[in-house]
Amino acid sequence: MKLSTSYKDIWKVSLPIIIGSAAQNVVAMTDSIFLYYRSEDDFAAIGFVATFYIIIAAIGFGFSRGGQILIARRAGQRKPKEVGTVFYHTVYFEVFLSVLMFLFMTYGAYWLFASLVDSNVIFDKALEYLEMRKWGVFASYLGVACIALYTGIARPVFVVVDTFILAATNIFFDRALIFGLYGFPEMGIAGAGLASTIAEYVALLVFLIYMAFDKKNRIYNIIRLPKYNPIIIREIFSLSVPIVAMSVVGLGSAFVFFGLVENFGERALAVTNIVRIAYLILSVPAWGFCTGINTLASYFMGRGERGNVLIVLRKTSWLCLGLTTLMILPLLAFPNQVLYPILGDERAYLIELAYPVFWVLWGILVTFSFGSIYFNGLIGAGETKLALKIQSATAALYVVLIFVVVRSSWGNLVLAWSVEIIYWLVILIASLYHFKRKGWFDNSLDRTGKETPK
Repeated sequence: MKLSTSYKDIWKVSLPIIIGSAAQNVVAMTDSIFLYYRSEDDFAAIGFVATFYIIIAAIGFGFSRGGQILIARRAGQRKPKEVGTVFYHTVYFEVFLSVLMFLFMTYGAYWLFASLVDSNVIFDKALEYLEMRKWGVFASYLGVACIALYTGIARPVFVVVDTFILAATNIFFDRALIFGLYGFPEMGIAGAGLASTIAEYVALLVFLIYMAFDKKNRIYNIIRLPKYNPIIIREIFSLSVPIVAMSVVGLGSAFVFFGLVENFGERALAVTNIVRIAYLILSVPAWGFCTGINTLASYFMGRGERGNVLIVLRKTSWLCLGLTTLMILPLLAFPNQVLYPILGDERAYLIELAYPVFWVLWGILVTFSFGSIYFNGLIGAGETKLALKIQSATAALYVVLIFVVVRSSWGNLVLAWSVEIIYWLVILIASLYHFKRKGWFDNSLDRTGKETPK
């Protein structure tokens, strides 16, 4: 493959990933919407437990991104056979990791939820959902390994198709199993967990069939299972651990946020879930661009073109901001009309209560568009340990500030959400400081990152 810093190539890599990276967001959002129509308790509970499961999914995705970065690096170095080797070692690791996560959800989730949730109703419903949802972790982790291959070699188009299959399957089984339609039993929130699990296995099966018939991947030795190499596993692990830790720290702070907001009452948790649905939709472009940046930055580093990394970071940030702004403006102008097709008349009062937070969400997305892109530029460039330090310190500050807001007499939901603006501003400033300190903005570097004559 050959990539440039043009907007065309940024779109070529990022747009399919934007759609494909929505997979877990689509599943979580679909579960939330159908449970919204069932009861307010179910709706509040899914906001809490779905955030927890997204953390589990993010751990697998984080390790796959380590594989993706290595795959892109090997592709940039024009070593196609090593691409296949890295892919299969990513699969080996994901299989092992999925077993560990399944055991944790089986034996550890009860104690974790008990320490965070005050409401017995939310606690019981969260465990009911997870009992069915945990079986999907095996399909989820194998699926992200397949996605890592196709995003790493900048051929992510089929990821879009597979995401649509995932979403359609999840929607069908959500309706069938939550409400007991089409001859299926009525299972409520447990049905949402089972529906999402079935959808992930269907999506994985379709992806594997596609890979079996894809002749273009033959140059990567995909049809041949390589011998286990602990050196490659250590390389993936070394690169991925900071990425996974960053995902856990970032999403973990969001999980703590949901647990603390529950102190405002179950109504506040339901309102927060309305905002979360909007956030899940509106943040899809940013997360997609972030994954694309991992590929682009690693590719240019593999080619020794460091200057091109900054070019794609700048262009991608503005693309992300423009697309996100276009998406949120209708919500700010006509919130009821935008959300009515999704949420209908049932508990429409929650939309009114959530409206002030939507304006805060705009500020979050503006800072998110720049902070997340430059931060993932560090990751793609191989500065994963530094990125972990930045995010850990920032997440600690975030949790402290959230705790202060929630526990204070003057605290409210708007202020609690506003803390995330501070979070992304700190991430952006720290990332820019690193690039500046390392001389990345030196004008004596041309677009290929090589010293120009003086």
